[in-house]
Amino acid sequence: MRIKVARTVMLGIFLSLCSNGLLAQVDFRTDYFSIRINASGWITSMQNITVNPHREFSPANKPSPLLSLYDSKKKQYYLPGKAAYNKAKHTFTLYFPNGSVASVKLDPHSKYLKLTLLALSPRNGVDNIQWGAYHTNIANLFGEVIGVARDTSEAVNYAIGMLALNDITIGGTADLEGDAAPFQYIIHSPDKQQYPLPANLQEGQAFPIGGDGINDVAFYAHPEPYYRILYGNAAFVDKDGEIFLTYHARNRSIPQQISFSLIPFLATNKPNHQNVQALPGIDFMGSSIALWGSPDSTALLDVIRNIVLSEHLPYLTINGKWIKDPARYIPDVSARGGRYDSTISYVSQLGFKAIETEDLPFFKVDRGNRGYIDGEHFEQKIIPFSSGKLSHKAFTDLSNPKGILVGRHTITTSLAQGTLDASPLPNDSLCYQLKRVLVKDISPADTLIEIDDPAYLNEIASWEGHSESLNMIKIGRELIHYMGVSNTPPYRLLRIQRGYWGTIPATHAAGDAVFKMQVTINYGYDGLIPDIYLQDKIAEYYADVCHINGLRFMDLDGQEFLFNSGHGYYSVKRFFRKMFERAAALQIPYLRVSGATLSEGSWHYQSVWNVGGGNNMYDIRKRVWGSSTSEGKDIRDVAYANYFPATFGNNFGLTAGSTVADFEHVQAISVGVGATYLLELSQDAVESCPQKYEIFKAVRTWEDARAANAFPRWVRKELAKPENQFHLERMDNNTWKLYKTSLDGKNPVLYCWLKRQAGY
Repeated sequence: MRIKVARTVMLGIFLSLCSNGLLAQVDFRTDYFSIRINASGWITSMQNITVNPHREFSPANKPSPLLSLYDSKKKQYYLPGKAAYNKAKHTFTLYFPNGSVASVKLDPHSKYLKLTLLALSPRNGVDNIQWGAYHTNIANLFGEVIGVARDTSEAVNYAIGMLALNDITIGGTADLEGDAAPFQYIIHSPDKQQYPLPANLQEGQAFPIGGDGINDVAFYAHPEPYYRILYGNAAFVDKDGEIFLTYHARNRSIPQQISFSLIPFLATNKPNHQNVQALPGIDFMGSSIALWGSPDSTALLDVIRNIVLSEHLPYLTINGKWIKDPARYIPDVSARGGRYDSTISYVSQLGFKAIETEDLPFFKVDRGNRGYIDGEHFEQKIIPFSSGKLSHKAFTDLSNPKGILVGRHTITTSLAQGTLDASPLPNDSLCYQLKRVLVKDISPADTLIEIDDPAYLNEIASWEGHSESLNMIKIGRELIHYMGVSNTPPYRLLRIQRGYWGTIPATHAAGDAVFKMQVTINYGYDGLIPDIYLQDKIAEYYADVCHINGLRFMDLDGQEFLFNSGHGYYSVKRFFRKMFERAAALQIPYLRVSGATLSEGSWHYQSVWNVGGGNNMYDIRKRVWGSSTSEGKDIRDVAYANYFPATFGNNFGLTAGSTVADFEHVQAISVGVGATYLLELSQDAVESCPQKYEIFKAVRTWEDARAANAFPRWVRKELAKPENQFHLERMDNNTWKLYKTSLDGKNPVLYCWLKRQAGY
């Protein structure tokens, strides 16, 4: 018997009950999507209901558990075996083979289904829960960062995705070590007809990144379209190339030990053992996700934006529009050359909105200045002008009234030598990998340091690079460098250097704690990692720096350091939430963030991802995405699949030889693909360019049309093709003519008229 209940327009729940009262199946529907859940608590159907007949996306041989449980000590999953549905409360009771019983609420909304874990008892060893895996038969694009399976073909044009609705729920599988997916290649053909796999490769096969694991330019080493670099695992492919989705939530109130490397397979990035800090009160209870399906072409601005707004997720806007809206994919300027007299004018003429002061040194966190990075009276001058230098505050007093943001290239949470929390008095709230005990008293001059347990102390600190200069322990307020541990008792640390980093050698008593520190890498990034609570304070410090100095743009290089706590994407979400909550309290209307990586934890907060540069990203002469490495193609594919702006990186410096045709090509690809970039501007180089004003005008024309959302989908597809060349002409504030031309910008032929879209 089929019973309809709680039916609204294009939204309903349908029940079918067995004679004994147990659940047989339940159907849930949104405006675009329907799912069916069977008597075992598994999804057996996922359909596109916008077409007739409805298209089925749930593989018949791969049903999807509504919820899975995971015991990390046993490394064992438990899948539901029986389900009951309470239609009055919209809740499922799921029964698992380990004896656990879960209560899951499923709230249908017009554009998504909201699932929330209400209860789990008894836990019986379960310390992690997983939504899914939700299997689809989609084999085109997978968005591993936010968890989406996309078929972008005209024939299908459909996407199925998930989105975390709170910070405790993060992308990926429950068995993910360190809660951050390994950075590697996997094999996946987005189109088996166009890109057939060679006989020696299989779908889902994993490969290391390129290079030595240290040089980030060399990471990207496979131009073939079926080599897909990974920045998460909220979506993944199986052996058939079909995409499945997962989110999970961990009980972080209990301690755990992990063996983690973000970049596996390489000797320079061996796994390190780490005792992950327990976080009382941070549990999986209340974990919640949105499950959705819709036409792919409208999914971002229709469905995902609706979820973000309805569930009060971070919603950043620039010029009144969501930063995820492709009409707000705005390039930035990388200021160089030691003279900024005309930089604000250049940016204004281009129609760009932000300046990164790229020729300044790394910005390093130092809470000792309380956010007054130029002194309490802004007496230190660092921004270069021909007439002298300005403080950050003086420079932003010029830029902010014009709507132009100024920012710094930072090293995220790396605590460098000489900063308040690192040395000469290191903070007690620093992150450590291992905790041991001092066996015997030591004086300030002793170099024989005996510890109780040698396990894993031979590992060189960090999970990337393993810089020997950063291999240190902390006892009390003293940092001590060491290299290795003796093989036989008594276990002594070897090659000791007391009072490291300018700390003060001291007397330490038997029984004192010995902490092997968690650290970053060298190459100018050298630093200690804060624990999660000190990280909270650093996040707030960033907001204070912006408020005091007028900064509104932070490029978080070393963003992967947020993973070093062992809490992975949860750590990232927590950092950004603290920073943006503090910024809101200080009435900062918009804080632009770029970074060295993109993760599920940063997706909502991060505006752009302008990494790399030059021919590694996009070669304007050869018109290819990465001619010296595959970085441009790899980053583009990740960004596009995850509804995020792609990038050309730091690129296209305006020089004496720059032409209007060059920049019209750059802007056409930028609009077509949905890419931003950091335009390198040196005042001396710009002034040497005979066509500078014509270039400024041409770029501004494209940017104004982009902001007006004037490019329909079919036009963007043509713009994205590197072999094409276009010229855009403004007719008035609402209308443009788009011409196809020869590669040198000549011989224009009218292609189409473009008009401002309503609401833009």
